[in-house]
Amino acid sequence: MMNHPPLAVLTPLERLVDQVGTVVVGKHAQILDSVACLLASGHLLIEDVPGVGKTTLAQALAASLGLHFSRVQFTADLTPSDLIGVSVYAPTREGFVFHPGPVFTQVLLADEINRAGPRTQSALLEAMEERQISLDGQTRALPAPFFVIATQNPAEQLGTYALPESQLDRFLLCLTLGYPSAAAERALLEGQDRREAVRHLQPVMSAQELLAAQAAVQRVHAAPALLDYLQALVAVTRNGQWFTQGLSPRAALAWLRVARARAFLARRTHVTPEDLQALAVPVLAHRLQPRSGAGRSRSAQVRAMLDAVRLV
Repeated sequence: MMNHPPLAVLTPLERLVDQVGTVVVGKHAQILDSVACLLASGHLLIEDVPGVGKTTLAQALAASLGLHFSRVQFTADLTPSDLIGVSVYAPTREGFVFHPGPVFTQVLLADEINRAGPRTQSALLEAMEERQISLDGQTRALPAPFFVIATQNPAEQLGTYALPESQLDRFLLCLTLGYPSAAAERALLEGQDRREAVRHLQPVMSAQELLAAQAAVQRVHAAPALLDYLQALVAVTRNGQWFTQGLSPRAALAWLRVARARAFLARRTHVTPEDLQALAVPVLAHRLQPRSGAGRSRSAQVRAMLDAVRLV
């Protein structure tokens, strides 16, 4: 359960986190980060082995928000038109009729995204960044809100294609669920089937309330000293000591945006350095490549960099 501030009534967002936690057991931190990603109008990438709850997390979020949910299983033969839709000639109308693909939804689960070829992967780029798709000379807006949760198998597994840097950068956060603890796994074994539990979830927020919360997140205050600290961290990623290439301005803005969302979830009106630090690995690790010879994983290199940068 969420550790709530000493206020009498739970907010809809707190009820959302608690309810998702009833079916995604023992993953409170990852649920919080997922909700923060949604509040920041970002997209989520989950890297993990099959069967640890990635699909359940996506379905539970969609059900708890009353949002329309679509799942696409990415395979080697999936084409861009399978994802975004196709125009088909209709003789009765004497013209082409557009048949929207599964991307026209509010929560899209792109399952095992790195099993599809690069052309299909890139079909998501415009949708993720612009919330629209272009086809046959027309631009079609996607529903609002629009949230992509993509899962990715470990790169060493057969039949996978590495996501290009341009697509990785479209994901605000990259999380790992990991195996459950012994206590959480026992609760899963003794409890109701997760798929059945998801089907019984009732919305605790409306789409309109979510859009209002996303707008409110943008008003969370970031003090000049906090921005100084953020700029210092971004500058360190670019100095060549830690990583082969530094963060882009878009990545810096994304980091601040999700830090605001984290503060909003904690019922704070301002961002703290701890917000930036807590989100550093899920925001940065998939964007940064450690220098050769560093001897650390991406996550470890990000944590080492944080330890080396003093608060300003």
